[in-house]
Amino acid sequence: MPSIFEIAIDLPTKGSRRAADSVYGQLRRAILAGRLVAGARLPPERESAIFFGVSRNTVARAYARLAMEGLVMSRQGAGTFIAPKKKQPPHPHHTTPSTPDRRLNALWRRPEVLQALNFWQDKPRATSSEAATSLDFRPALVDPRLFPFDVFRRVTARQLRRTELKRPRFDSPQGNQGHFPLRKAIATHVGASRAVVCEPEDILVTAGAQQAFDLLARVLVTPGVTTVAAEDPGYPPMRAAFLAAGARVVPIPVDEQGLVVDALPSSANIVCVCPSHQFPSGVTMSAQRRLALHAFARQHGAVIVEDDYDGEFRYDGEPLQSLRSTAPASDVFYVGTFSKCMLPALRLGFLVAPPWAMPALTTAKNCLDWHCPTLTQAAVAHFIAEGHLARHVRKLRGLYKERRDLICEILRAEFAESLLPVPSFYGMHVGASSLLPARRLERVTRHLLGLGVQLHSFERYFVAKPTCTGLVLGYGTADLKQIEQGLSLLRQAI
Repeated sequence: MPSIFEIAIDLPTKGSRRAADSVYGQLRRAILAGRLVAGARLPPERESAIFFGVSRNTVARAYARLAMEGLVMSRQGAGTFIAPKKKQPPHPHHTTPSTPDRRLNALWRRPEVLQALNFWQDKPRATSSEAATSLDFRPALVDPRLFPFDVFRRVTARQLRRTELKRPRFDSPQGNQGHFPLRKAIATHVGASRAVVCEPEDILVTAGAQQAFDLLARVLVTPGVTTVAAEDPGYPPMRAAFLAAGARVVPIPVDEQGLVVDALPSSANIVCVCPSHQFPSGVTMSAQRRLALHAFARQHGAVIVEDDYDGEFRYDGEPLQSLRSTAPASDVFYVGTFSKCMLPALRLGFLVAPPWAMPALTTAKNCLDWHCPTLTQAAVAHFIAEGHLARHVRKLRGLYKERRDLICEILRAEFAESLLPVPSFYGMHVGASSLLPARRLERVTRHLLGLGVQLHSFERYFVAKPTCTGLVLGYGTADLKQIEQGLSLLRQAI
């Protein structure tokens, strides 16, 4: 394997007998300073004249001294490599400061922004002999073992071969809304599954739903002026995108019919909702509330951001149309993602936007990262067009329905006095309302975390004072046996 080695070595004058000492000393300092990291390959001894300007024997002596100190190690037939460092206490400059540096933009020093983007990070589990299991009931998680990697691998390989055969050319990504075949496939997919009427020209491909929220915040928010109404409890990273853009975010309560439209301030310019399967409660917005929300948007000139993060997974009842399908297309921005129905690792999502906003959104996307990886877009486009996504979603629907039904059955049978499942027909988690105090549920979740069970309460999703208590039971990664085991531990904890 050819070596790439750009560490400058200053040698003594030609003929000096201290050449080996010099090479040894300079390499040693580079290793200890971290310029040569563990695993880095040093130039072969036979190429010493090229890299060091000295003889092979001189470099061999320097390497031998480094090896005696445990700084390098040799692998037969492979070469000489920097050895792993012994564990040392963290350097002071690597510690996290207790308060953000004042040189940072004030928006990124706001505690609500930091908290919203770190809400997934639970406190470290207690290292205890009691932690005999590892169960994850956090919402919106996906088990990659369920994904048809063999199929996606073939589709991706085919697109890679086509890319390899293309003639070399330069196409400016400026103005690029995303790979056209993917936008066409998305339009077909959301039309059939969510009744979203759109054309490829109405779609912008994004790096997941979070980038869609960020782009909307960039083009719709005027710092210090725009008011955003967001569900409370709600999805923290969505709030963070608008907070970081300088919006005033107003929490709006949610009840058994979804967002309380009557609580919306007349100053609201943007209303963010999850109407099909509210996050995290799981309620579905009623038809009356949907009509009221449309009327509010028309009356006040507001826009609606519809987050349909897991709308593909319907188990009971009649198909529920998206807000965009029942409202003027000029009022609603529809955000979808492939993180739930395929894989989070793809980092692909999409935004269906009104024509008046698409030029600004595309410009903001180009400013941010030009475009999402073309090869991944092409592979996902063909994965959808060839029917693989539909088959995968049908499979997941069956698995998730069994898991959801089991959770609801156990809750009704064994938790009647403490937890009640929230009725819903969609999604990857069950919300369970409770009459228990919020502080008690928080103690329960902390206790379970020490046992290796990750479970969220409603409280962590609120901005204002919590108006209800409960737990969120995600079943994206927990199978039937794990559900029984986890709920047994939960019952004991309560």
